[in-house]
Amino acid sequence: MRLEAALNPEHLGHETTVGFGVAISGRNGRAPSPLTDVEVHYPEHLGLALSGLGFASCAPARLEADGSAACPANSLMGYGTATAEIPIGPSIFYEKANVTIFRAPAEPGQVGLLFHVEATSPVSAELVFPGVLLSAAPPFAGSIDIKVPLVPGLPFGPNVAVVKLAMTVGPTSKIFYYERVRGKTLRYHPRGVLLPDSCPSGGFRFAATLGFEDGSHASAGTTVPCPRSSSRRARH
Repeated sequence: MRLEAALNPEHLGHETTVGFGVAISGRNGRAPSPLTDVEVHYPEHLGLALSGLGFASCAPARLEADGSAACPANSLMGYGTATAEIPIGPSIFYEKANVTIFRAPAEPGQVGLLFHVEATSPVSAELVFPGVLLSAAPPFAGSIDIKVPLVPGLPFGPNVAVVKLAMTVGPTSKIFYYERVRGKTLRYHPRGVLLPDSCPSGGFRFAATLGFEDGSHASAGTTVPCPRSSSRRARH
């Protein structure tokens, strides 16, 4: 397993988009066991839960019934992709699915997330599953915990095995929010995750632990280096 992370842009005192990706490999060239749990720890002083993302929430039932278009624009928090390895006879095929991340309805003491996954071929699937932002012990601020449902593969074949997963949380160029001001609807990019004014010693540390259908686990860590220089911008 390999973990990668990125902060874009990476300027202290500025808002940023947080990205992470994991690559999963099986033993002896075989496909890994199907993925069931993802836990990604993000660095201290990275206020993901206080980012200004997800002013609205999306109801799971509406998302399951009508897809991403049913969710309020102000509930959109990020995007991602998931790549699966699917054996068909002696050949291995790879399928990439699109992931959309929404804010879930509020639960006491936690920030909930919804993940909407769409894949078409060779396995057609549309999934909605939950995630949650939790606190974590130093040197981390918190974690993103995701429960991944098992996806049946082809008839009489194994469940689908995820080999790559990549996600971003933050105001990418594709995310717009809307606000009514003096009778007019304004469109704008939401604020991102605010970076601290100073870099943690050694850089911004990330860690991930994955759980699999066969009961095994895999862990990895990575660090985003401190930027060489930055200038603080006032947050509005």
